[in-house]
Amino acid sequence: MSEEPRYPFVHVTTNTEHADAVSSFLFDLGATGVEERDDSTYVKGPGGESVLLVASFDSREAADEAVAELTGREEVFTATVQEVVGDAWRDAWKQYYEPFALTPSIVVRPPWRAIEGAVFGALESAKVLELEPGRAFGTGLHATTSLVANILDESKSELVGAHLLDAGCGSGILSFVAIALGAARATAFDIDPEVIDTVKENAERNAMTDRLEMFAGTIDDVDATFPWVVANIESKILDPIADDLVKRVAPGGHLVLSGILTAEEDRMRARFTSLDRKLEVVAARHMTTGGERAYDKDGWVALHLRDVGSGTPKA
Repeated sequence: MSEEPRYPFVHVTTNTEHADAVSSFLFDLGATGVEERDDSTYVKGPGGESVLLVASFDSREAADEAVAELTGREEVFTATVQEVVGDAWRDAWKQYYEPFALTPSIVVRPPWRAIEGAVFGALESAKVLELEPGRAFGTGLHATTSLVANILDESKSELVGAHLLDAGCGSGILSFVAIALGAARATAFDIDPEVIDTVKENAERNAMTDRLEMFAGTIDDVDATFPWVVANIESKILDPIADDLVKRVAPGGHLVLSGILTAEEDRMRARFTSLDRKLEVVAARHMTTGGERAYDKDGWVALHLRDVGSGTPKA
């Protein structure tokens, strides 16, 4: 009888501030993928300001070498090798992905789960999106995604008939939400060409293929303007492309940004409201912390801005 396969993972604990740098270093050390677990992810991390990074490696030897390199670095709290035996782990994550209400108007379900009418009560009339995340980011379970989706829902009267640009689309969930809420069409792109197949599959599942254009690339590959632009990307990426994103907003149009930590909010507000185009932060209806710090959830902030100096947008 052949021995069951063993899959090595390196578990690294660090803090929020250093998570991105340590994740990048893990890839430099040969990791084939890195999962981040914190208080905002469905599978929770260690809690507080600590983050657990789970990095997969092709061999135990490579994993051991990575731990040796990580040990002693001041930004790394702990680094250990864990092994998973057998293949059941490949689909184990599916047990955590149940149908859920993403917004008051949108319910998301995975292809392997049916929706029981009693589960959502008053949401029985909600539109249902069937979503398989694959290797792409964006199931709607993460705060950064749900915040943007709810901003779109709250603004759906202005979204009807519009064309939306989804920058860094991941699974395409925000494009699908926009179309389900009444947008005429969406253009979605991601720098990772492998996620585009996931977006195409999800578009087919939701009968939205003819209303969604998708491609692998960057904001530089977009030469049109849109009445709605959404970007659920880390602030370290949003910051350098701020001018490019704003240039893609049609006169009078909307820009929704997410992936911003609470501590970064003031800096990102200043960044996007001090450009040549005059954008202002739109006051939110549903505040969770009071004042202007709307949409603050799990330590993340989504900013909804609007061009107020260029007239009325065209759909």
